[in-house]
This record gives sequence, structure tokens and C-alpha cells, in this order.
Amino acid sequence: MSVGTSRTRNAHDVRRPPAPRHGDLAELGIDPDDLPDGLVVADEQGRVVCFNAAAERITACSARDALGQRLDKALPLEDLEGRRWWQLTDPYGGLAIRVRQPERNLLLPGGREVLVSARYVRAEPTGPVRRVVVSLRDTEARRRTERSHAELIATVAHELRSPLTSVKGFTATLLAKWARFTDDQKRLMLETVDADADRVTRLIAELLDISRIDSGRLEVRRQPVDIGAAVGRHIQAYVAAGQPADRFLLRIEQPLPTLWADPDKIDQVLSNLLENAVRHGEGTVSIDITPTASPREGEDAGTSVTVSDEGAGIPEESMDRVFTRFWRGSKRGGTGLGLYIVKGIVEAHGGTITVGRAHGGGAEFRFTLPVAAPAYLA
Repeated sequence: MSVGTSRTRNAHDVRRPPAPRHGDLAELGIDPDDLPDGLVVADEQGRVVCFNAAAERITACSARDALGQRLDKALPLEDLEGRRWWQLTDPYGGLAIRVRQPERNLLLPGGREVLVSARYVRAEPTGPVRRVVVSLRDTEARRRTERSHAELIATVAHELRSPLTSVKGFTATLLAKWARFTDDQKRLMLETVDADADRVTRLIAELLDISRIDSGRLEVRRQPVDIGAAVGRHIQAYVAAGQPADRFLLRIEQPLPTLWADPDKIDQVLSNLLENAVRHGEGTVSIDITPTASPREGEDAGTSVTVSDEGAGIPEESMDRVFTRFWRGSKRGGTGLGLYIVKGIVEAHGGTITVGRAHGGGAEFRFTLPVAAPAYLA
């Protein structure tokens, strides 16, 4: 059985046999049942000659029942308005120049949605249809993406509403009753507005990072980074904000290889991991910086940073979801996007990040970055 695609011939090569674009599946040693999408092929008579395993799974119809049947009976598709799809498209009739049907949502019996595209295979450009090759895809992946987008919009709307309400309320109050407030009251309201504006700015920055990560456009501008000094600055900021200095333990194993990375994005990673340890963890927050083998085979040594605490840690059943969008753990707060962005930044540097349980029982995050170098020094 041949389900390959034949190249269309023009007037200049009528005498030559068509060169297969991808070859016959049998010649390539590919079993249609190995294909990830549903494959249904009908011959020139409109009878089904191929109905692979994925098509069985998607349609809940067995190949034994489908093979030999007419295409419109084996695959009774309807559009979203309830019209019979094969009667509308008439693949074996109609315009002789048609070669395909673009992908669209159609309905199987019972109302289940499926993504369908079709290819009309002709021996000659305007000749009769020799085969109809139909591809079927489950819509679950698309639905998950749509749900994720809807959840993102809902989260952003919720996170923006609170600070913007505060900003609007305080500014309106100050404008209407400026003379009634003392200088201290005005300062307090303006400081609140300033903090909420920072919140909105951070959220917008997170959304831009997610967009770049999802589209593969996150740019990394590599420079020499002193990772130990970067961690030290974060610790000093926490101490200045009121955290006890003895809550932090920084250990650096020397000598460290020269690390080329984007300093702003590495600061973002460190800020997120340390904030999680301080806010959600307990006891001492330990930061260990060590030289290590690169996570990428064939590259030089890299640098590993481990951030751990002595709190309750992350439940075992949640470990697989830590780096997904909107994961917040048992303590709610924030957008739940930080660790998703951290993972995207680390991977954009060619590194890896893992989560586990620390020796003290708390959470342990460890990311490893290859030494790397900017392109002009490679």
C-alpha cells in the first residue's frame, strides 16, 4: 500500500516518472501506526485503504470497521454548523485544480472536535483524484494552550487590578483634598503609589519575559559575571531591609571558571530564588557556588549555584510542577510566574535548573551555567 505523495508534473517533464518528495512510507520503513497524527487514506474510488492507530484513537473507530468503507462513512465529519463535510467539499468532484483542504475544526459523531486537513493527490495537475490523504489531530493540546492563555489573562487582570485601584484611589484623593492632609499623610500615600507602580512595572516585565521565552526570542547579552559578588549584593540588600545577617550563609568554592552570562538576567534568577527562600522558607538560607562539569556534552566546565533553606520544603507530588506557569505552592502570593521565567532564562544560557529537598529539609534549587563566551571571542 502506497501512501506517499507524488510530485506534480508539468508540461516539460511529462515523459519522466514523478520524483517522490518524501518517498513511499513503506520504502522508508515507516509504519503508518508510528505516526503521531491520525492518517486516513482513500483510493480513487473513495474507499479507505489506510486507517492508522492514531486515527483509531482520535475517532474511537477501529481500523477493521473503517477499511474498505467509503470515506464519508468511515469518517463522518461535520462542520460547526452541522453540515456534512464531505458533501460540502466533494473531494472527488468540483474544481480539478484543488490540491488540499487547509486545517480546520470539525466534529466527529458525538460532538467531539478534531483538527482535519486533507491532500488531494492527482497524477496530473488537473487529472482525477487518485488518493485523498487526511490528517487528523486531537484538539486537546490546543485547548490546553487556550486554557493557559485564558488563565494568564485572568491572572494578569487580577494582579493589575489591586495596584491600579490603589494608584487611582490615592491620586484622586490627593487631587481632591490636597490641603486637608499633613505632609506625613501625603508622603505615605505617595510612597504607596510609588510601590504599586513598581508592582505594575514588574508584572509587565514578567509578561514580556514570558512572551520572549515562549517565542524563543529571549536575548542573552553575555559579559563576564562575578556570580559571588552578585549574590553578595542581594544578601546586603536583604540585610539592609531588616533581615538578620546570620540568616544567610554564602559558600564559594575556588577557583571558579570565568562565567560569561547576561548580568541583568542572572540577577533576575538570583533575586527570584533568594526571595522564594526568604519568603517561603525558614531558618538559614544557604547559597553554594561551585565549579562543575557543564550540562552540555563537549563544553568546558561551568558554574553551579545552589540556594536552599530549612523550611518545610516542596511536597514530592509538586516537584514536577514547580517550573510551570502559576505554580505558587502552599503559600499564595505573587503571580506564580517567577520560577517559569527563571527556568527560561537558565535554559536560554544553555544551562539547567533542578529542584529537590535540601539536607536541612527545605527546598533546594540548583542551576548550572556553562562557561560559554560571546560569539566574537569564540
